[in-house]
Amino acid sequence: MCDVNRKMSSDDPTLERHFRGHRDSVTALAFNPTMKQLASSSLDSSIMVWNFRQMNRAFRFKAHKDGVMDISFSPSGQLVASVSRDRSVRLWVPTVQGETGEFRAHTGAVRSIHFSPDGQRMVTASDDKSVKIWGVSRRKFISALLGHNNWVRCARFSPNGQLVATCSDDKTVRLYDPNSSLCVHVFQEIKGSALNVEFHPSGTCIGTAMTNNVVKVYDIRMHKLLQHYCSHDGAVNKIAFHPCGNYLLTASCDSTMKVMDLLEGRPIYTLQGHEGSITSVAFSANGEYFASGGADQQILVWKTNFDRQDLLREFPQQSPQSYLKEASSEINSPDTFQVDARKAISDKSQPDIVEMAVESKDSEKSNILLDTAANCNTSETQGIVRDENFNPNKYKAKDDHGDSPSLVTVRAKYSKQKHHSIHTSSSDSSKSHISPNQSTDGDNSQVLTTLENLCGQVETLRQTVLLMEQRLTILEDKVKDASI
Repeated sequence: MCDVNRKMSSDDPTLERHFRGHRDSVTALAFNPTMKQLASSSLDSSIMVWNFRQMNRAFRFKAHKDGVMDISFSPSGQLVASVSRDRSVRLWVPTVQGETGEFRAHTGAVRSIHFSPDGQRMVTASDDKSVKIWGVSRRKFISALLGHNNWVRCARFSPNGQLVATCSDDKTVRLYDPNSSLCVHVFQEIKGSALNVEFHPSGTCIGTAMTNNVVKVYDIRMHKLLQHYCSHDGAVNKIAFHPCGNYLLTASCDSTMKVMDLLEGRPIYTLQGHEGSITSVAFSANGEYFASGGADQQILVWKTNFDRQDLLREFPQQSPQSYLKEASSEINSPDTFQVDARKAISDKSQPDIVEMAVESKDSEKSNILLDTAANCNTSETQGIVRDENFNPNKYKAKDDHGDSPSLVTVRAKYSKQKHHSIHTSSSDSSKSHISPNQSTDGDNSQVLTTLENLCGQVETLRQTVLLMEQRLTILEDKVKDASI
């Protein structure tokens, strides 16, 4: 139930911005750590980078051949990674040039991608039932995390990079050691499977969004259920923890979002703004804003507000039991306050979309830029300049046609290379002269990359054989026990 008697206060979340530019459902959202950009992916095969400064337009990057399923900013904000149903992974430099590099990662649709905290690795999850870890600098395969026997929906690094959490349609949530590639624990689900898994900022808990309309929070040290929320009337698609660790945001097929107070163990807000399923949510790095995207092709940016008291004190660093209310039963509070922003959205006009195609001309330049950006991903995040006074409404573009920025479409032209094809977008029409020595170096680099890929596939096969041997040993032990 919702508290209909209480009036809106300054501590309630408010709608700040409304973006529309995708031509199909929005699948994922990610704030740039610098707080000046919001990236979105969509089933329309494109990703978009929305700039909040007045003089900057929104960019549309088009290179994937099928729907884009997930998107992630590197910790430095210098790179954007996207994955698609076309089985590829792309790294982008989020500027108007749109330099991009592609590599084939899986044999099935790729559903999830996430950068490690130090920005040096990426983890991908796929319909081919595997999870893979890649090096960012040279897009090099590192290892495979095996064990799932159905589509893997999501994979995430822990805040310290020492664990990887995954969820699958096989009704399991798994924890892996990315260094040894071993599965360290399996959470078994009975009534539904998880569509999304996220780490709590403390790194001691994980949250899961379930197909059976519930949200669960697990303690990964004690391996037990801490909280179980049954507040939605439809499948929960995505969740996001507030950076302070005290709140959890959920997005559901029932057209609502819920804000859960993890300290009290109850939902405190029901948010409405989208028509149809809400498919993605994300908090900004400082938690002051959050964004939502849905099947209605819209992106909404909200001011958090309810975290004001939490921002005045340090984020909790204790054990989860010391500040999360433990609950293993269904939680549904009658004191939930409803915020409906649909009327405000319908009153806002949308501008004409400006499409501009910038064709690829210099793949070598793109490769250099991507490697340079990848090398900027270090664990020393103190070098990142954050805009603490970030306000999307402040940077609102003033357009004669409406309140949203115009769009610039960046198309990446495909080259004929089979492996690690690098695609660029550049407005410079001049052609650079390439010497024979440079051409030879490029061929050697391609051969080296191909050999690295082959070595990676061999390593995957080796790990698969080891896993089969382990299962055979277990089966032999069971047969022996049964005979005794």
